[in-house]
Amino acid sequence: VRAQPPHPASPPLGGEEHDNEEKGIKTMAIRQNVMKAAMQSGRTVASFNVNRWRSVDAAEIAKFAGFEWMFLDLEHSTLSEDLAGQMSITALATGVTPIARVGMDQFYQAARLLDAGAQGIVLPHVDTVEQATLAAAATKYPPMGTRSLTSPLAQAEFQRSGDPQSLAQLNAETLTIVMIETRTAVANAAAIAAVPGVDALMIGTSDLTADFGIPGNQGHADIAAAYATVGAACKASGKFFGMGGVYSRELIEKFLKHGVQFLLGGADVSFVMDGAKARREMIAAAGKA
Repeated sequence: VRAQPPHPASPPLGGEEHDNEEKGIKTMAIRQNVMKAAMQSGRTVASFNVNRWRSVDAAEIAKFAGFEWMFLDLEHSTLSEDLAGQMSITALATGVTPIARVGMDQFYQAARLLDAGAQGIVLPHVDTVEQATLAAAATKYPPMGTRSLTSPLAQAEFQRSGDPQSLAQLNAETLTIVMIETRTAVANAAAIAAVPGVDALMIGTSDLTADFGIPGNQGHADIAAAYATVGAACKASGKFFGMGGVYSRELIEKFLKHGVQFLLGGADVSFVMDGAKARREMIAAAGKA
């Protein structure tokens, strides 16, 4: 177990106000980040990726299919912030953790998605400590970061949550995930992992192979070495380690041995294509029987 234990006052659901009589303020119940809690318990969690789906029932489908978190990809799709927010609120009620990926350096978009209900942000193409520091600042409330305060939030059950205790809880339940996608980022992995407010590093394997000059060759020794380097950096700083873009069983098993705790499980359109092709092939085979 690498990260700090779950906050003792972070129940999955509940709307009761918790009085802090000593300080004369009220702290709201903050929804637990199910994905984070699962990783802290030693489980490996996988995502249901939303790329072309445009309905909030994606969260329930992800839940019933066994996925722990939903990856709302606003970097590589036309998914809107509004719909991503609606999906996030549905996911919160379903018990699937909504995590959104924004475009490169889209810090205002990250803040809006968190305000809309996401429990974490994936920030792509983070190569340096300076970029990682900006990512953490944009996604965490003061004093850890500079995220602007607003309420009510779905993560706080639509209650006011501007007191110090609630802000600390919201920070604890918000995952800031930076993507490692270049040789420069791999070389800086240890320093990036040490940045306060950064919770996880995730390798974007496809872009990493392209940067190494071996596009698509995920089994190359350089990629394995990169996983070893980033995995060691995460372990040293107590951060979560993630994997994106790897969908073969052989490579998943290989990279899990480097300490990967969360991974992209596959995209909606891929699931539809795989299922549709398998069904059509079954029908064709049945017709020949």
